[in-house]
Amino acid sequence: MKISDIGFNSEYVEETFTFEQIGELLGDAVLEFGAPWCGHCQAASSAIKEVVTEHAGLSHIKIYDGKGKPLGRAFKVKLWPTLILLRDGNEVARLVRPLSSDEVRQLMSKLN
Repeated sequence: MKISDIGFNSEYVEETFTFEQIGELLGDAVLEFGAPWCGHCQAASSAIKEVVTEHAGLSHIKIYDGKGKPLGRAFKVKLWPTLILLRDGNEVARLVRPLSSDEVRQLMSKLN
C-alpha cells in the first residue's frame, strides 16, 4: 500500500511509516491505529467503513499498532482504535474507541 492511496482500506498495514512521511501527506486523511485481534477495533470496523466510504478523496490508512511500533507512540496513541483526522499532514481532530457511525461522522465534520 502506498501512503497516498485513496479510499477505505480493510487491512492493517504492517509497513512502518515515519512521522515525517505522515506529515508530508497532502489532502485529507484518517489514520486508524489498532490491531486485527483487537475486539474494540473489530466492533468499530463497520461504523468506520460506512463513514469513510462516504468521503470521496479521503485517504484511510489502517496502521497496525503495538509494541515496537514507533508511529503510534509519536501520535501518543494509548487505546485502540484511535482515529486521527489529518489535513495536509496536520492533525485536525481525533476519536478514541468510536461506538457508532454517528461518532465517526462527527469526527469527519471537523474537515468542513
